Amino acid sequence: MSNQTSQPQSRHEFESNLIAKAWKDEAFKQELIENTKAVYERELGQQLPENLKIRVMEETSDTLYLTLPKTPQVSEELSEEALEAVAGGRGHVVTPSFLVGW
Repeated sequence: MSNQTSQPQSRHEFESNLIAKAWKDEAFKQELIENTKAVYERELGQQLPENLKIRVMEETSDTLYLTLPKTPQVSEELSEEALEAVAGGRGHVVTPSFLVGW
């Protein structure tokens, strides 16, 4: 699944691909849980910043997780339309500089 020769993808697309692969391959899932950063680097085909931490938390039948992204650094306030687009999953706000690549 390495992204070295494919089109750039969003962070959401990249992570969705990792999840799909983990659902199909138990060994990959365990590696993703135990050595997340190395899996990201291999799948991206590039090294990530040394100080970057990535955590995997697996949901269970009785526990769900909501990831609250870091607030984007913008020089001006977002319009209501932009806020709705972000909340609805449309458009893109780059966090941390992730249109797959750092």
